[in-house]
Amino acid sequence: MPDSRYSDLERPPLSEAALTRALVRPGSLWTGLTVVDTTGSTNADLAEAARAGAAQGAVLVAEAQSAGRGRLGRTWAAPPRSGITFSVLLTPSVPMAAQGWLSLLFGVAAASAVRRLAEVDVRLKWPNDLLIGERKLAGVLAERVEHAVVIGMGLNVTLRRDELPVETATSLALEEAACLDRDPLLRAVLREIETHYREWEEAGGDAEACGLRAAYLAASATVGREVRVELPGGQVLTGRATGIDGAGHLLVEAGGRRHALSAGDVVHVRPAA
Repeated sequence: MPDSRYSDLERPPLSEAALTRALVRPGSLWTGLTVVDTTGSTNADLAEAARAGAAQGAVLVAEAQSAGRGRLGRTWAAPPRSGITFSVLLTPSVPMAAQGWLSLLFGVAAASAVRRLAEVDVRLKWPNDLLIGERKLAGVLAERVEHAVVIGMGLNVTLRRDELPVETATSLALEEAACLDRDPLLRAVLREIETHYREWEEAGGDAEACGLRAAYLAASATVGREVRVELPGGQVLTGRATGIDGAGHLLVEAGGRRHALSAGDVVHVRPAA
């Protein structure tokens, strides 16, 4: 029997109409919200929409993805309706040099919303993961598409242990979170993104002036730790993560030198053994 949207009563479908009523309104950042049962990749779909001239503020949510991707093309998969999988389309007006902060802004907003509703201690692993302890709860992927940036997130909500894509992952259910209802979680994340994005744009992309850098550092699971950074070509950098610069780069002190690393510079960042 084919899978129905209501076949797993512990995983009810999201309502496009209810989410639209709550989030898409005059003056809102969010200009349209679509929920689809399945797609290959929400990021790929919105990238195509961006190339076709879609306006800022489009949100695409998928109950399941067949070709979900993480950073550097890594695959990402989860059972239907077990998580929150969505992408947003933004056309930031801030200088290009500051736009490396966008995925970090997204992470700060998502972590703040989940921490408040689910009552779990969510931390940020540079550049794109949300952690509980050392386990991955969510991943963020930002991609530039001509004049726009598409940013997506996959957040594990009700995955059981045998459904986790890797042993080092977790879900809100496994962490006994206070909220497992995807509707209020998604609303809260999108509202937090809107708040941080507007403040960041009003500050001209200055993450220090709008408080974004301080918020990121307060939630960081990377800064202040000894880290092992795997670089393309098999190179390894081991040192202390000391901060985030104005462009969103990770600062690592190693061998008496300070290295500023962009997300595109690294393969993995892990705690040093």
